[in-house]
Amino acid sequence: MQLGIIGLARSGKTTVFNAVTRGSAQVGAYSSSTQPNIGVVNVPDERVDALARLYKPKKVTYATIQYVDFPAAGESFGKGEGPAGKFINDLARMDAFIHVVRAFRDDSVPHPEGSVDPDRDIQTMDLELAFADLAIIERRLQRLETEIRSMKAGERERPLRLKALLERLKAGLENDIPIRAQELSDDDRQLLEGTQFLTAKPLLLLINIGEEDLPRRAELEAAYREKYAGPGRDVAVMAGKFEMDLNELSEEEAAEFRAAAGVTESGMASAIRASYRLLGLISFLTAGPDECRAWTIPAGATAPEAAGKIHSDLQRGFIRAEVIRCEDLLAAGSEAEAKKRGLLRTEGKQYVVQDGDVLHILFNV
Repeated sequence: MQLGIIGLARSGKTTVFNAVTRGSAQVGAYSSSTQPNIGVVNVPDERVDALARLYKPKKVTYATIQYVDFPAAGESFGKGEGPAGKFINDLARMDAFIHVVRAFRDDSVPHPEGSVDPDRDIQTMDLELAFADLAIIERRLQRLETEIRSMKAGERERPLRLKALLERLKAGLENDIPIRAQELSDDDRQLLEGTQFLTAKPLLLLINIGEEDLPRRAELEAAYREKYAGPGRDVAVMAGKFEMDLNELSEEEAAEFRAAAGVTESGMASAIRASYRLLGLISFLTAGPDECRAWTIPAGATAPEAAGKIHSDLQRGFIRAEVIRCEDLLAAGSEAEAKKRGLLRTEGKQYVVQDGDVLHILFNV
């Protein structure tokens, strides 16, 4: 899973990247860089830790998220010209975006627009992403026009449907409706297969506050969520610099500072939890003496689809899955005891895997 961190200049997005990934990327002058920062983070999961204590496996593997911190797009940002073209292909490969929005005040880091205004900056980024998608649509429509003119009447049905769909999406974008918020049927999605629109991707607005605003964090998050949350878009609040500075401390010391500031979890854990929620992801688990591991799948995935996440052979030859809730297994203390208590059950191909299921897949070679 890849999440792209985007934001306007001096929004603190690289600071947030460092906070979330425990990285040490250069901040401040980073806007002049031409390459993204990349960091891979293990998803904290107490269930994996508990299973590891139970099984004492040779290997423990957590689910991972890759965060990609993109440089600001330069002077074109905020002027209706869309993100810098050289980053569009990289942006399109992301599964979702985290838009870091500046809400902190720091006279030593002046805002390029002369004032701190989160609402203005959110609208600016929304506009830039929409301009990028409009440019894609314009190019597709031009190609379609040429293709349709050269086709026989019987060959034009699908291209004409695609043309009508693109024109509808274009009208929505021109009325400030991102593609993620526009209604798309299964047929529409098939027509658009392979097209990576930026405003179609889930987006997390991460409001980057100053340490002095931490006591109001929950209040601010609720207010921004009420205003901006919607289909495929969520809101979280973080004090990026505060969290980045805590990375220099031990976990015990960092926890003490967070508690004193009224923060109940780390910035990394908060961002990951928000990322999972945004993408509609869950984790199932496998456990044994060789390895205890968390696997990430979309909510609603079936047992064979989960098996395919482990290995394609398991999906092809799927017979059934032995399933137990992680908390039930831990309470029983062993698989044998769980079976005695009737906590282990067998599920077939239609079973929808739930977050926290421990699976053992039975299959034909």
